Amino acid sequence: MNDALHLAVACLTGVLLGGFFFGGLWWTVRKGVASQRAALWFFASMLLRTSMVTLGFYVVMGDSWQRLLTGLFGFVIARVLVIQLTRVALRSSQLQQGDGHAL
Repeated sequence: MNDALHLAVACLTGVLLGGFFFGGLWWTVRKGVASQRAALWFFASMLLRTSMVTLGFYVVMGDSWQRLLTGLFGFVIARVLVIQLTRVALRSSQLQQGDGHAL
């Protein structure tokens, strides 16, 4: 593979890992606040998400700082996307419940 393709794969991997990490965080918060064992939910989720993302970056990015930087860029893009998607989901659920407060 050439360098441009390596960087594209690294960016896509960063987006996927970021989606997993931040989507998992959003899911954990929603489940954890309603749970009797919130601390267990948050700790287990943090451990799983962090270890998966660390392993993903280690395997895919290898020894190239350029791929690592591109992967981190994709990770940040995923963060922005998950924030936008969760705001849209929150607004639509508030509208369905009849809550007129805007975020």
